[in-house]
Amino acid sequence: MKSKMPILGLQLQQRFPVLAGFSYSCLSSATIHVRPVSSVSSKLKKWNNGGRLPRRFAVGLGVSFWAQSMNMAGTSKSFMASARPKSSVEQTLQNVEWPEQFPFKDEDFQRFDESPDSMFYDAPRFVTHIDDAAIAALTKYYSEVFPPSNTPGVSILDMCSSWVSHFPKGYKQERIVGMGMNEEELKRNPVLTEYVVQDLNLNPKLPFEDNSFDVITNVVSVDYLTKPLDVFKEMCRVLKPGGLAIMSFSNRCFWTKAISIWTSTGDADHVLIVGSYFHYTGGFEPPQAVDISPNPGRSDPMYIVYSRKLSTV
Repeated sequence: MKSKMPILGLQLQQRFPVLAGFSYSCLSSATIHVRPVSSVSSKLKKWNNGGRLPRRFAVGLGVSFWAQSMNMAGTSKSFMASARPKSSVEQTLQNVEWPEQFPFKDEDFQRFDESPDSMFYDAPRFVTHIDDAAIAALTKYYSEVFPPSNTPGVSILDMCSSWVSHFPKGYKQERIVGMGMNEEELKRNPVLTEYVVQDLNLNPKLPFEDNSFDVITNVVSVDYLTKPLDVFKEMCRVLKPGGLAIMSFSNRCFWTKAISIWTSTGDADHVLIVGSYFHYTGGFEPPQAVDISPNPGRSDPMYIVYSRKLSTV
């Protein structure tokens, strides 16, 4: 099969602390901004010429899918993780020809810290994980795509929720459910009408009936899911036909708890990774990407990958 898409050369970013000899910039004690260090595209030339490509350039990088895509077309185009025009990120999911099978391996979803997540999230963190400009951009996006406030019958699920959901000020619906890891944080969230404490990495089964929600949101937490396809299948099940799923993320994370394929790759690659979750789950429309970064290079970037549940599912 010959690919029609722009060829996607994964931009390797350093794995901490696996790759030695590189510096990284800590944004805070809890979050990091990883800096790109090298591209796999140049390393693939040897493989394309008959040499053998090492299976992994960094622990946890599922490179085989992306390498195969490049090999089939014979050209390369690397997406850099910084100073990227918005259009390059938004075009990442355009005209993708996906392999038949999910390309990632179990080890791609391992974390540097495999201790129980319940321990990591035991103490409440009443902080925000992206800066004010990024929060404002996300809130504005929600105001444009959410059903109007107080629409009869509308239900929303905020997955991986905490003490704040970044919904528009005063936004209300009959049912807004928060699902997260820390009860004290969820209790403080003023937009929620109810909440559920659940570790999706231990139990991805959502405790809701089929076709329950009009919208599902997930803010800067999709990179922590170790069983993403299981979670996305559940999202599809509990969404109403035509329901909207919005995954938002930046370049900040608790790096010890983020999955290895995430910490090894760049922003546009993250868009492709999240898009693959929708695609291989089935039951969703082709995923789309939106770059809502408010001040590229001066504030946290902010990206959206979204899709709707097919009306026939």
